[in-house]
Amino acid sequence: MHKLAALLSLCLLGSALARPIVVGSKLDPEAQLLGQMILLTLQNAGLEVVDKTTLGDTSVNRKAILAGEIDIYPEYTGNAVYLFPKAKISPAVSKNAAQIYAQAKRLDAANGITWLKPANANNTWALAVPQALARQQKLSSLADLAAYLRRGGTLKVAGSPEFFNRPDTMPAFEQAYGFKLKASQKLVLAGATPVQTQSAAARGTNGVNAAMAYGTDGTLGALGLVVLKDPRGAQPVYQPAPIIRTATLKAYPQVEGLLNRVFATLDGKTLQILNGRIAVEGRSARDVAEGYLKSRKLLK
Repeated sequence: MHKLAALLSLCLLGSALARPIVVGSKLDPEAQLLGQMILLTLQNAGLEVVDKTTLGDTSVNRKAILAGEIDIYPEYTGNAVYLFPKAKISPAVSKNAAQIYAQAKRLDAANGITWLKPANANNTWALAVPQALARQQKLSSLADLAAYLRRGGTLKVAGSPEFFNRPDTMPAFEQAYGFKLKASQKLVLAGATPVQTQSAAARGTNGVNAAMAYGTDGTLGALGLVVLKDPRGAQPVYQPAPIIRTATLKAYPQVEGLLNRVFATLDGKTLQILNGRIAVEGRSARDVAEGYLKSRKLLK
């Protein structure tokens, strides 16, 4: 009887270990890039993977990992403010890279999720405007934008529903700088990526002259846009890091070392260049990820 129980336990363990690792990601170029880096790194190490990248926005990936539908995806430390509202993470903590990472790691441990080491890059939410508008109205910061609006300046922003609706995104800018957009000043694009919102601002689509952006976007220069500075620190630090189901990590402990090694090579400038190859040059996220990993001798 004991032998049968032991055999059954071994069979169950073998079954768990044989389960492929399901890799998810969000929709924007950087999320796809990082998702492919994770997938290719694990595949290169001989692990079986399933590609579920470009799964959806933050909430979609979050629900999927909590439900065990995906095992790992790249997330951002600053999203801890949004993911754990009951924790009431202070602005001081959210703007300190080490502290917001430690908070995210600690809070998610209770959910059976482990945060691996983040990259040294800050892909924070931002607002970008065309260079011509910035020059004409002397706009270099969100404080300048608020003053421009107070004197009757026109503004219409293209962004995703997440950008406009989450309390830590556009509403945080509005609160910090003392302005409030009307519904007519928003062009809400479902599932929009920064490439789409910035293209709308560059072309003036439907009167748009500002766009949702991320700190490491590779399209800004090519589209003639500039990011407005955030001197009051309305946004947390958003360092990208792989997050993985703790049960999956226990089954495949080698994943931690493999991905920590990859993410340690990434910084803001590197990500901006790689993102540009996807968004501007039109190359696939997989090709760009593979080329980079090979250039750093991280793939065989």
